[in-house]
Amino acid sequence: MLNKSFLQKISKYISENSLLRKDCKYLVALSGGADSVILALTLKELGYKIEAAHCNFNLRGEESKRDENFCTDFCKKNDIALHTTHFDTISFAQLRKISIEMAARRLRYSFFDSLLKDLDMSAVCIAHHQDDSVETVLLNLIRGTGIHGLTGIKPQNGNIIRPLLCVTRKEIEDTLHDAKQGFVIDSTNLIDDVVRNKIRLDILPIMKRINPNINESIAKTAKRIGAIVNATDELIENAKNRIVIKECNGRIRLNTTVLQTETLSEEILFNILRDYTFNPPQIEQIHQMMETEPGKVFFSQTHQLLIDRNCIIIEPFNYNGSKRMIIPEEGVYAYGEDVKFRIELIDCKQGITIQKESNCCYADISKIQMPLTVRNTVNGDRFIPFGMNGSKLVSDYLTDKKMNLFDKQRQLVITDAKDNIIWLVSQRPDNRYRITKTTETVLKITRL
Repeated sequence: MLNKSFLQKISKYISENSLLRKDCKYLVALSGGADSVILALTLKELGYKIEAAHCNFNLRGEESKRDENFCTDFCKKNDIALHTTHFDTISFAQLRKISIEMAARRLRYSFFDSLLKDLDMSAVCIAHHQDDSVETVLLNLIRGTGIHGLTGIKPQNGNIIRPLLCVTRKEIEDTLHDAKQGFVIDSTNLIDDVVRNKIRLDILPIMKRINPNINESIAKTAKRIGAIVNATDELIENAKNRIVIKECNGRIRLNTTVLQTETLSEEILFNILRDYTFNPPQIEQIHQMMETEPGKVFFSQTHQLLIDRNCIIIEPFNYNGSKRMIIPEEGVYAYGEDVKFRIELIDCKQGITIQKESNCCYADISKIQMPLTVRNTVNGDRFIPFGMNGSKLVSDYLTDKKMNLFDKQRQLVITDAKDNIIWLVSQRPDNRYRITKTTETVLKITRL
């Protein structure tokens, strides 16, 4: 039996945060360490229905086997059903080019998700405790992740529940010692070669010399910050509705004129851009430059961002400007997933109605050498805009139209076999191929 006051403390925390119900089944992540062992014992003694899951990542040789054997014996002794799996973590990490830590996390939670579904369980209980939350606050403070990172670990996040956040590592180990309950120790936790371990083994001990109750102080501060964050989140969401304009193909546009009037402008920008994998130093730069650096481009792992006049444009980083498509004859042609062109030849003897719409181009086929080519603009492209006599650089024409850099990169042209531009797509046809009184056959190009 565990210490009664310890059990009462956990029970109160579970109740205050509405974490668990007696009529549901829960999965306990069991590593064999002190934290997961006391979590399983606590929930069982409090009367919750639990089963355990152990992952052998095959990373520590005999230690990994020792941990699995301990979990097997522990669950038999305490009449807890155990589900065990083995992973080739190193191969998984190498194949996906991710860290061992990230690979283990993905494999672990994938296993938990499958068990929750197969066993019809409500959630998985993880043994994070107060020290873990304090370390997370300090880690996020060092990384500069913003105020959300200073709230510590949440008691519940989706189907992940953490009932031990109200107790410290020392309370856990003391309670296990009093109950004469053994556990295993992961030797890698004693090596200060990981940032979190450096905080645990080097930084926190120094802080405790200044304030012996530093864990409690940080935990209380994180709780207060959490309350403030909850209050400001609603304000930020309302501001985002005023600032963010969603466009097609995953693009969004931020109204920087409105953003600049917001009291929490940098925090609002951080809240928006972190979803597009921009890091804190980048976001700080973007905030500083959004008034003074139009044309500046930033790249994250997944997106590109352009500071434009009175706005910021963000879009997925999947642009391929080298693609070309040949059009040999009439028909409908798909240029990528979102753009199609219909090519038609119309006999003027049968009559023709010219539609003055940006998605259509009409040209005299006798002046054109087939096949046609669809491509992006390149440096040095020139054409003679319809109604004019002299040629003009396409880049200058688009600048005059106040087109932003991303749209310039995506601007399409249709050329003939000599690479002469027939149509600056959806903008303007070339004057050299205009229809005249002597035109017999019209080439009609429609962007669908």
